[in-house]
Amino acid sequence: MVAEGEGALGPTAGPQAPDLLRLHEAIASLFATQGDWRRAYQHLRSALDIARDGSLRDALTSSFNRRYLDERLYGPFTDRPPLALALIDLDRFKSINDTYGHLVGDRVLRRVAELLQEDLPPNGFCARYGGEEFVLVLSETDEEAARVVCEKVRGAVADHPWTEIAPDLALTVSIGYCADTSLDSAERMLAVADAELYAAKAAGRNRVCGSGGSVAPASRPRLVQ
Repeated sequence: MVAEGEGALGPTAGPQAPDLLRLHEAIASLFATQGDWRRAYQHLRSALDIARDGSLRDALTSSFNRRYLDERLYGPFTDRPPLALALIDLDRFKSINDTYGHLVGDRVLRRVAELLQEDLPPNGFCARYGGEEFVLVLSETDEEAARVVCEKVRGAVADHPWTEIAPDLALTVSIGYCADTSLDSAERMLAVADAELYAAKAAGRNRVCGSGGSVAPASRPRLVQ
């Protein structure tokens, strides 16, 4: 039996979650037929927690998904924007899919997500923003600490032994971050981080660009891989 409180969102969602969901549902049904409503309720609650966790996770990478990100940044219980946001884009990812195939591309995305979630500051989290873009939300991080986190992430990806996945495979990321506490919304912070990401791409990729001060978000043209 799952202990009370178990099933809440944790750092990762394991691949066994669908099996656990079905198991809890089956056990709940068994207890219900026996008239043991307390245990049936406990297992139904665990099944609900697992189902909710799965709905907030990206199916491929098991990082949080766009829905979870939006809830945390724009939800009704959000009282203030985070102290720092970072937007991360995999450099020339389309060429990896074209050269090695989408199965290798999927393995790369999963490994990148794992690297991004290592050593995050307290209350920080990673979410897949879409395609080959991820967002780091750094709720208790000032401008200097945000730059350190982003540089560590950039270096971890660049130095990773990608040839373990495919011969001659290499990968870097470009990162734009915003730690401007004068901005009054996460949406504006994300727009600044997006502009900084474009600057990192334009400057040659595999680098970090960030704003700790007030910067007017620039319109960003579609990036060419």
